[in-house]
Amino acid sequence: MMTVTAKVDRWNPNPDVIAEAAEIIKAGGLVAFPTETVYGLGADALNTQAVSSIFTAKGRPQDNPLIVHVYSLEQAESAVHMNDSAYRLARTFWPGPLTLVLPSRDIIPAATRAGLSTAAVRMPDNPTARALIFASGTMIAAPSANTSGRPSPTDAETVLHDMAGKIDMILDGGSVKLGIESTVIDLTDAARPLMLRPGGMPREVIEAELGRALEVYDTGSMKRSPGTRYRHYAPDIPVVIWRKGEKLTGDYAYMGMNIPDGVNMDRAVIFSSAENFAHGLFAGLRRLEREDVSYIAVEWPEEESGLAEGLRDRISRSAGHI
Repeated sequence: MMTVTAKVDRWNPNPDVIAEAAEIIKAGGLVAFPTETVYGLGADALNTQAVSSIFTAKGRPQDNPLIVHVYSLEQAESAVHMNDSAYRLARTFWPGPLTLVLPSRDIIPAATRAGLSTAAVRMPDNPTARALIFASGTMIAAPSANTSGRPSPTDAETVLHDMAGKIDMILDGGSVKLGIESTVIDLTDAARPLMLRPGGMPREVIEAELGRALEVYDTGSMKRSPGTRYRHYAPDIPVVIWRKGEKLTGDYAYMGMNIPDGVNMDRAVIFSSAENFAHGLFAGLRRLEREDVSYIAVEWPEEESGLAEGLRDRISRSAGHI
């Protein structure tokens, strides 16, 4: 398969390019496209065979549900049974990096929702993504556009590295805005909202809108969200976690602290804020693995608000802590 890459202006995507990509989706093909979080690997969410090709291209476990991307609240209503809490969050935060897990309608195939009775839906905050969904005339199922388990792609070049020859088209909209995936909230029980996956929408913002704390998922509810049960976001070399003032696992050290004999610290990538850290985490992991280094040490964000919780989740999983 020849993978075609087409550049698009994320704010004003070329209608002809979008129409070409939409025809691929309608025909059951695969198109990678930018969202505000990471690049997604899209297929017609209602086409079982097309959805199956996502799992094949990524090497993704079949029991890992996909997020259904929509361009309107009305389209979301046709996919899942919305409740008052879902309407409140959707009307406040969509389009945006928030995924809602709700009881699925029959229109969503079992393959898209990994055989579960629930489906995950969100409206991406990226004009190119929404234009593609609209032009395709269907909902688009889309996990991150990378080989399963690898750091998620935040630019088209990374998508091509993993997906060349496996998918039909890549819409190159430049670097994404956020850099980590959406927050996933389970609202199947409206009285008991669960945080299934922290991400680009901070917990405290969601809790303030709902007027109550989000509960922690259990093993039964965890399977309703992508990115929660397997090792994810991992480069090809080991990732270890460093907390300020502590030695690293295996007596490694970072940022010039407690460096044992024989360990050469080749490179330090330092971010000035949690937002910049999120934007650069996956790209940094990809970049460093291409260099001649033995391991990557990642600082553990200690902040209690903002994107730090989502960062901690991604860093922990990249280090193999599930």
